[in-house]
Amino acid sequence: MQNTITKSFSPDAQALTSLPDQRVFVQAEQQFVNLLDMDDLDGHLNRQPDLARDFEQVLDRAIAIAYRSADAGSQGNAAHRFVQRVLYRINRLKFFWYDNLRHYTNERSPYLMSLRNRIEAVWQAWELSQMNLDALRSLQSPEAVKQALSDRAAADLNPPLSEDSRYLREEMTLAGYKHLLSIASFDGLVEASRLSRILGGAANEIQCTLIRVLIEEYGGGRFHRKHSTFFAKMMEELGLNSEPEAYFDVVPWEVLASINQNFLLTERKRHFLRYNGGLAYFEVAGPAAYRNYLAAAQRLQLSAAAMGYWDLHIREDERHGRWMMDDVTLPLADRYPEDAWELVWGYDQEKQMGDRAAAAVVQSVRSVNRAE
Repeated sequence: MQNTITKSFSPDAQALTSLPDQRVFVQAEQQFVNLLDMDDLDGHLNRQPDLARDFEQVLDRAIAIAYRSADAGSQGNAAHRFVQRVLYRINRLKFFWYDNLRHYTNERSPYLMSLRNRIEAVWQAWELSQMNLDALRSLQSPEAVKQALSDRAAADLNPPLSEDSRYLREEMTLAGYKHLLSIASFDGLVEASRLSRILGGAANEIQCTLIRVLIEEYGGGRFHRKHSTFFAKMMEELGLNSEPEAYFDVVPWEVLASINQNFLLTERKRHFLRYNGGLAYFEVAGPAAYRNYLAAAQRLQLSAAAMGYWDLHIREDERHGRWMMDDVTLPLADRYPEDAWELVWGYDQEKQMGDRAAAAVVQSVRSVNRAE
């Protein structure tokens, strides 16, 4: 394995300054993939620390460009993409993909956990710098928090059509629609999996509501009714690959960041309120986005199978949004009066990161349409 790594990424540190950044990031990520599959990764690194030296140099460089550079330009996008892809590859080990068991050899590797913590420390500080937490902390009573959540949900349930929404509805081509599905499949084919990570523990009404949401997402345990099955059918109807992660390379970093954010919040129970605030936004706002996709599919005169997931999600997420507001976030505000403001923090951050991801997706779709 060492020879494979050395061959795929030259150990000459001087090369890092002579290669184009994108090429550097691609080579470094391949080195990291090889490290992930190495038997006894930590033992090898203890004996040969230089095995990861070049990858770590590139990672440090990417972190500096993405989160510490005021004007990184195109380098910034490449750096963000590299960092979020590395972080995702670590996080996804928490899911089982019914693939080669060897892929999970390093699931609990201290080295991988140190990389995750190293990335998250700087990335999270960068994300939080774009929020006004002092204003959110000023919501000092459960009543103020519940009012803030209710006001936000009312505004996000049926927002006015934006320029991007109109573009998807009225101008997106079939090629653009396929591209949209390819990106959305990265989450849609493993939908609700991260929700499952917060359900263990004491039983109460809040927990039971969350379990109801999960059960509906999973089709009541019947594979043909699971929401991801409907998504796979949409893809297959249009000749797309319905294997999870098949379109990893077309997923914008902004989308990966939202996914990695969910991994972080579900990994640490201290962020339970933030996660549920974010999930409330996702369920409340989801139907509005799905109506755009459904309208586009109808305009393109696609079959019912090629748009069925959107119709299903519009109906069920409207119900899930009500559950998340009435039976999860509002009761949590009463249960945790001193920390209740974190529900709004989670709601607002999910919206902020979701809006950023949605804009990146539309930009990518526009590029496909222009190329066509």
